[in-house]
Amino acid sequence: MPRTAGLRLGLCCQFAAEPIKFRTTTATAMLRLGRRDRLARLAQLCQSNAKALRQSLEFCAGHHIGAFRINSQILPVKTHAEAGYQIEELPGNADIIARFQECGEFARATDLRLSFHPDQFVVLNSPNPQTLAHSLAELSYQAEVAEWVGADTVNIHGGGAYGDKAAALRVLRENIERLPEPVRSRLTLENDDRVYTPGDLLPVCADTGVPLVYDVHHHRCLPDGLSVIQATERARKTWKTEPLFHISSPIEGWDGPKPERHHDYINAADFPKAWLGWPLTVEVEAKAKELAVAKLSADLNRQA
Repeated sequence: MPRTAGLRLGLCCQFAAEPIKFRTTTATAMLRLGRRDRLARLAQLCQSNAKALRQSLEFCAGHHIGAFRINSQILPVKTHAEAGYQIEELPGNADIIARFQECGEFARATDLRLSFHPDQFVVLNSPNPQTLAHSLAELSYQAEVAEWVGADTVNIHGGGAYGDKAAALRVLRENIERLPEPVRSRLTLENDDRVYTPGDLLPVCADTGVPLVYDVHHHRCLPDGLSVIQATERARKTWKTEPLFHISSPIEGWDGPKPERHHDYINAADFPKAWLGWPLTVEVEAKAKELAVAKLSADLNRQA
């Protein structure tokens, strides 16, 4: 059996070369319109993005890409304080939902795994009530779309330390337990390159049952007492389903001034050997997008 058997490589959000585009807007642009025109315009954008998602999934299914991360702005400005909206307010909302549900049916039929990764402003342990409220609204919105399309993960970072990491982790635990079920059942935590290592988050995962999305690049930038092999094994045990991890490579090399910055492609030497030979989804975080996924797949198959 090839060493890459069971490995599912994932594409993140958009394309480098393919003419598949997701449309967005700004709150400023939307607020220039009257409410009726604004909702009509937003409905058009949502319909367009549902079509682009279907095209994305068809591309992935046709090019041996096993997973796709859905852009956080798939429903543009959905949770903005002034320009935001409920899906029921949009004209043709039932058809919009149906188009997304059809994407989910296609993904299931072609064994494509779908995920979400909210933006960095989504922080569950923030001491700022407004930040926390916005974070909860964003998680609920992405869980709603995840329900339509069958996405099984909504992944966030641990958040800030706010001068007391232990206290911040306690708040994170408490707020996870308060999440509504559609979010709670999909939530995953990811180690980052500035604050929280795998060793910091694994106890939270054990306490809450939330899986760890192990980002090996972040771990190499912000190491702890765990080796890559140890972190891999401990992260793997947090999952009841197929684990999902992240891979990226530094644009200026590991000895460069900013090793946290992502390269266009993945250096196959950065792909942990411990990740081979068992069922695993690995999202490829590289600027060359689908080109990077194809290159990494070819490189790994040559090494197998």
